[in-house]
Amino acid sequence: MTILYRCTIELHDSLYFATREIGRLYETEPILHNYALCYALGLIDNPSYQTTVAEEDSYRYFCPEQVPKYAEHLTPLNQQGIYVTPARTVNYTAVLNTWKYANNNYHVEMEKTQKNIPSFGRTKEIAPESQFEFFIITEKSLKLPKWIRLGKWASKAELTMEELPSSKQDREREFIFSYPLNPLDVMFTHQVLSYDTINMPPVSLIRNVRMRGEYYSVQMRKETLKIPAQMQYRFR
Repeated sequence: MTILYRCTIELHDSLYFATREIGRLYETEPILHNYALCYALGLIDNPSYQTTVAEEDSYRYFCPEQVPKYAEHLTPLNQQGIYVTPARTVNYTAVLNTWKYANNNYHVEMEKTQKNIPSFGRTKEIAPESQFEFFIITEKSLKLPKWIRLGKWASKAELTMEELPSSKQDREREFIFSYPLNPLDVMFTHQVLSYDTINMPPVSLIRNVRMRGEYYSVQMRKETLKIPAQMQYRFR
């Protein structure tokens, strides 16, 4: 039986990751990629969810290289029927920070292999108390941690989960989904007709998607939400 969760994340620290770089301004887009969420939620390489990976791709205790292995890490989630959508903001505030790493006398010198961590400039971050929401579609119930860490600074955030009322998978037809989606995960099972693009690495996302295919009908507040069915992590 398919279970759908509506999840909310509330930031307790400011959140930073470089979605785009404009000179020395490093900007954080108020969207959480579904790849990043899978790592933050502890779903990757976790025996509790039967998602362990081969030893050479192990992620739990030590990562020997800084090259992401999304295919190796996320494929076990497909096998266990666990899918996490990207997260959109419910409400958020942006803050600007100006700093210079060289002036921090207490800093620890990192190896030069570190990537995508600025040494000086300005960062546009998401402020504490901002909230995000996303969905998890799974074939079995999940118990996730209440507190998680996000972004380059491992910012603290609180996770709440709400199991949605029993959903019905409808036959193939046209519908609109306003939340962000990973296009690679829907384009093989749905006919994507129109969308807005969100440019961000490692895979640009889409939202306000008009598509044709199967979906789950879920009653949320005063509206019926249609969530695409049969989504899986795909990489080519």
